[in-house]
Amino acid sequence: MANFNTHLSIAITASIGAALIAVNVHLITSADMPWLVFLGTLGGLLPDIDASNSRPVKLLFTVLALMGVAGALQIFKNTYDPYPLLLIVAGTYLFIRHIVFALFNRLTVHRGVFHSVLAAVFFALLMTCISYHFLRWSVLHAWLNGIFIAVGFIVHLLLDELYSVDLSNARMKNSFGTALKLFSYNDMTASVLMTIFTLMLYWMAPSPTPLAKVWKGAQWHNYLTPARYLK
Repeated sequence: MANFNTHLSIAITASIGAALIAVNVHLITSADMPWLVFLGTLGGLLPDIDASNSRPVKLLFTVLALMGVAGALQIFKNTYDPYPLLLIVAGTYLFIRHIVFALFNRLTVHRGVFHSVLAAVFFALLMTCISYHFLRWSVLHAWLNGIFIAVGFIVHLLLDELYSVDLSNARMKNSFGTALKLFSYNDMTASVLMTIFTLMLYWMAPSPTPLAKVWKGAQWHNYLTPARYLK
């Protein structure tokens, strides 16, 4: 299993590479790169949120708590006076960062359902829905946000599987097959619940038609044609 620093550096590298390709085929502009690289890096850390008290899960719940604070401010800023609003904001942060965090640690198992392709799809759709419905991003950019989360997530799973292969002794470690899997085979209840939530998120997500049109119109041939590298 790769450590935190390895996952972080590889996630950043892969996200930059994916963003450069997207810019080069005119799928996005260079101004979009920093945000998408950030999301790809975040996605590269997400699979380890089920590792109790790990740096990724602490970082994630801190970010979620801050997002909750921003949401509470947006919803209640015109309803309450400053002092009650401050209590609401503080309560929101503490509830997400500590109470929800503790419940999440109690209910999850490391390398369970969150180490799966199903989880990658779940988080991609979750980011798409958050971007579109709450952050008010365009349909295209909302889907791109979700895609980069998924890219980083899959890179993490692939890296964990690579670290499960002992090349020097030409053998597979006991952890092989526990990272990159379609869903959690040992916890079907968690897999079924995540499948249900994933389908709900897909129903809530905006139509991917704008993304499909831009994707189809991207200049992939200019970037991928071998002659480009032979010149």
